[in-house]
This record gives sequence, C-alpha cells and structure tokens, in this order.
Amino acid sequence: MQRVAQDWLVLTIPGNGGAALGITTGLQFLPVLLLSPYAGVVADRFSKRRLLQVTQAVMALSALLLGVIAATGSAQTWHVYVIAFVFGIGAAFDAPARQAFVSEMVGTDDVANAVSLNSAAFNSARLIGPGLAGLLIGVGGGGMRATGWVILANAVSYLAVIYQLRRMDPAELHSPKAAARTPGMLREGVAYLRGQPKMLMILVLVFFVGTFGMNFQITSALMATEVFGKGAEEYGILGSFLAIGSLTGALVAAGRAKVRLRLLLGAAIAFGVLEIAAGLVPSYLTFVLLCPLLGFSVITVLNSCNALLQIESAPALRGRVMAIYMTIVMGGTPLGAPVIGWVGEQYGARWTLILGGALVLVGVGLAVLVHRSRSATTLRTTEPRPAMLPS
Repeated sequence: MQRVAQDWLVLTIPGNGGAALGITTGLQFLPVLLLSPYAGVVADRFSKRRLLQVTQAVMALSALLLGVIAATGSAQTWHVYVIAFVFGIGAAFDAPARQAFVSEMVGTDDVANAVSLNSAAFNSARLIGPGLAGLLIGVGGGGMRATGWVILANAVSYLAVIYQLRRMDPAELHSPKAAARTPGMLREGVAYLRGQPKMLMILVLVFFVGTFGMNFQITSALMATEVFGKGAEEYGILGSFLAIGSLTGALVAAGRAKVRLRLLLGAAIAFGVLEIAAGLVPSYLTFVLLCPLLGFSVITVLNSCNALLQIESAPALRGRVMAIYMTIVMGGTPLGAPVIGWVGEQYGARWTLILGGALVLVGVGLAVLVHRSRSATTLRTTEPRPAMLPS
C-alpha cells in the first residue's frame, strides 16, 4: 500500500512525471545497495530482535511524517525525496536482520518451512496491497489528501510489528552470541563466503536470476504493449498472474522439510527455459498462462537460495551472509534493467525474455562450475600432506 500510495503522491504533485517517480524509487533503494553489507555487520553485533524494533520505528516515523504532510495537502517533491531516502536507510538495516532472524525464531530444522511461509505472506501482500491502496485512494477522491491517509495507515501498521517483537520471549529464541566488535568484520564475512563452495554457487546463481531474469516490469510491459497491442488493464493482469504463481510456489515450498541443490538447480533451469518460451509464444493468452509458471519457478529459486544460505551459514556470521545475499538480489536489477531495456528497444520485446532466459541458463552453468572448482580447491587445501621420509 505504501509503495503504490507514494508513487501516486509523486504524480499528484504538479509538474511531476516519470522522471520524478524514478528518482523517488532510486532514492528509496540507494541506501539498500550502499548500506546493506555494513547493516549485516550491525545485525551480527547486536540483538536482531532489538535492532528490528529500531528499524521498524524508523520506517514508521518516516511513513507518519510523509502521511501527515500529504494528508494536510502540503507535500512537495523534495519532501518525498528526503523521506524516501530516510525510509530506505531504515529498510537497509532492517532487511538483513529480518532475514537472519527467521532462523533464530524457529531453529535450523524449520528454516526452509519458515522462509517459505514468510514468502507466502509477502506474495499475498503483493496481491492484496496494491488493489486495496488504489481502492482507498479512489474512495477518498484520488487526490493528495486521500493518498496521505493511506500512507498514515501504513505508519500505524508498524505498531503491530513492534508490539509482537516486544512480546517475544528472548529465552525461546535460537540466538547466537553477538559478535564482538573487531576490525574488518565485513571482510571477514566476504572471506568466509569465498571459502564456502555451496554458498558461492548460490550467490552466482542468484546474481544471474536477479540481474537478467527478474525484470518483469520491463518485459511484461513491452510484451503487453508492443507485441500484443494491449493496454494498462491487460498489463496489470500479467502482474497478478505472476503473483499467483509466486504465492503458490511459496505455499508448496512450505511443505518441504529440506531444500536440496537438485531442487534449486532444477527450478533455475525451468525458469530460464520458461522465460525463453514466454518470448516465443504466439498470443497474449498463452503468455498469461505462462506467467504463473514463471512466478512459481522463480520463487522456488529464491526461497531455496534463502533457506540454504541460512542453514549453511555459521550463526555468528549469518547477518553478514544475508546482507551480501540481499545486496546481490536487490543490486542486480538496477544493473540488468538498462541492458534488458536497451535490448528491447534495439531488437524487440521478445528478445528481452529470450536473452534474459538464456543468461539465466548461463548463470546455472557458471554456478555449477564455480561450485566444482571451489570444492576441488577446498579439498586440496584441507587434505593432510604425507609425512616426509627421512633421507
């Protein structure tokens, strides 16, 4: 709801258009890209439960301030820019702590299930939130003041999260001992990942999936308008069908006790193949029918990566591991989106999907090669050397 209302607020301010919208989005996600690795260090040094209360409060106050300014009809573009940036700072420190906190709430045996249920909740929100925000803004008249009340509703919702965090019994959490402050903690996290072949494979794979495969906002818009000659409603349907597939995939994953590498690699290959097929389909209807399969396969990849990283990582380093993971997942899209957009402009909309799917398959191959190479290197360095015979 907040995201839709914030975008609409920008457009209700006279003189704004797509450029202002892009700047707002960029300012909100810039802190995530710049601060997430350091946020992982903070998550390992302090209680994640306490840290989440602070980050949720920062985002709540940001939403409250923006909501009040909008509800009083006095919002200006620079207000939105500054508040979006502050909100992004809160989100940057919130994400790695929240991801790593999942395994502290449930323990190692239930991490895969918890990650999937968390994903199901997120995708349910993707289905419900935008429509509800649009409805409430419309009922309120569609102007700046109505948009402000929707943003204020989001500010109030953070109280429920903060309250539940306060109610938790710390004795029942599976919390590791907080890491002591030492120089080079971020470098320590990177060095740790470099020595873990399975984790390196996951990071390589998720980079290609996130950078080149998950540009649905661009690819779906181009396919709907340029290839099939459809309008805004038909474009919106594509997003809903993708979310339906993602939600279904998350719920199916919640029933799995364990996550295996075969499942992860199989889902990634399926996603790449399906994306290529989506670029070749002859009609809008067949494209719509492929969208749930795309959503199902990509959420299976992301859930499997998330769960495996949490299970495999050392508890004292989990915050830094998840921070690096979030940086790659969220940082890849700004890198890949211009490339995919240029391909669509030069060679046509279909090639955005064909190229994206092909690069995902390349990523699967590279990830497997990295895993085998690093595993062989690790094995050689850990094998005991034979004793020297006396001369």
